[in-house]
Amino acid sequence: MGFQRARTDEQRGERRRQILGAAAAMLTEMPVAELTLNGLSRRVCLAKANVLRYFESREAVLLELLEAEGADWIAELEREAVPGGVLRERENRLAELLASSLARRPVLCDLISAQATVLEHNISVETALRHKHAVRGYLEALVRFTVRHLPELGEERAFVLVRTVWMVVGTAWPSSRPPEALLAVYAADPSLAAMRIDFEDVVRHTAEVTASGLLARDQ
Repeated sequence: MGFQRARTDEQRGERRRQILGAAAAMLTEMPVAELTLNGLSRRVCLAKANVLRYFESREAVLLELLEAEGADWIAELEREAVPGGVLRERENRLAELLASSLARRPVLCDLISAQATVLEHNISVETALRHKHAVRGYLEALVRFTVRHLPELGEERAFVLVRTVWMVVGTAWPSSRPPEALLAVYAADPSLAAMRIDFEDVVRHTAEVTASGLLARDQ
């Protein structure tokens, strides 16, 4: 199929959605590091130069996909009912919600883990500015979500909790996906298996300990 340039805003928006959809589908098959602009171009049946008419780089595509995945995650969290109970029960419930919902979103976690080291490179100032405004909006929404569950924290400490969880996702996700050689090592030597990272457990424990620690500082 030959390239037909999108001439209206609606057509350009649809072409961008097609590219983002193709990238999202590819990330269910491969990690961020293996998704190339050439591969994405083949998936959407466009020349690489034509993909670059709609996104300035591979990284710009993936940043916008990160923003879309983040928005979906927050929408999922906001549908959760605010639990009652004593403080410790609510701390544990919040930590469980964050950890389990993230574990169900491998594409989002992979994008977060590549955000600072890969995705925020090879982009223009304009793209970086738009992206950082989007991320700030997500963090603010997560702070509001956290305060609804743990009003005792207040917004300032809730932001510390949210920022900590976000940073832990970025490191725990790739660490929890060891290569084949390490999987073979863990299988062969049970004494080393405890070194394997359980992503959901690390995120949950981090959220619990951080929330408890922040609250304990005022006691």
